[in-house]
Amino acid sequence: MTTATPFLTEENDPHCLPAAAAADLLAHAPWRRFASVGDSLSAGTGDPSPGYASLGWPDRVADVLRWVHPDLAYLNTAETGATTSWTLLSQLDRLVEFGPDLVHVPSGANDLFRRDPDYTFIEAELAQLFEAAARTGAQLTTVTLGRAFVVPRYPDWTDRVRRVNDIVRGLAVEHGAVLVDMWDHPVNDRPDLLSADGIHFAAVGQAVMATEIVKGLARLLDAEGARP
Repeated sequence: MTTATPFLTEENDPHCLPAAAAADLLAHAPWRRFASVGDSLSAGTGDPSPGYASLGWPDRVADVLRWVHPDLAYLNTAETGATTSWTLLSQLDRLVEFGPDLVHVPSGANDLFRRDPDYTFIEAELAQLFEAAARTGAQLTTVTLGRAFVVPRYPDWTDRVRRVNDIVRGLAVEHGAVLVDMWDHPVNDRPDLLSADGIHFAAVGQAVMATEIVKGLARLLDAEGARP
């Protein structure tokens, strides 16, 4: 006898938190000015998924923070296709002017779309971006790229992602960033994870990402004794 696989929605997805539960985790969060900079991953770009709200993960996190602080200010300057160099050039002024206390920084995905990526250069650019974001005084968040993110025209793509993920992990430690490690998250195995372009997380992935960011922030609050 074959058992049918249940149809997942946000309500029954084991890797998603309802908004109220997520807000409860961040009930003592101090953040009132949230910004996300970088590329399409930072923007929350992705196709709709049945059973999931069509919202990118940064908008979802902003909504959770609004449960805690209804006056939350939110800025998202992220652009599809932005490299780290372009982010440094085109988005930092707006970030500094905004005066954030919580900032999401990107993972260098678009820096890998070159015939021969220069990892020394990528690391230097990402380090400059992390440092600039940290100078605002904000708490940083970042993510590693998931293994479901594959670009077939580059036979060494998996190695590329592993290398940039290692760079991001090191920078996260250096700057005390909340790191959500999506590389081997179980959601990578879902057949409906990616959008039609085969690159961006669809809404199901956006929902899971938002939950993981919230959980990461909650762990930070616990470590700092900010939650009872």
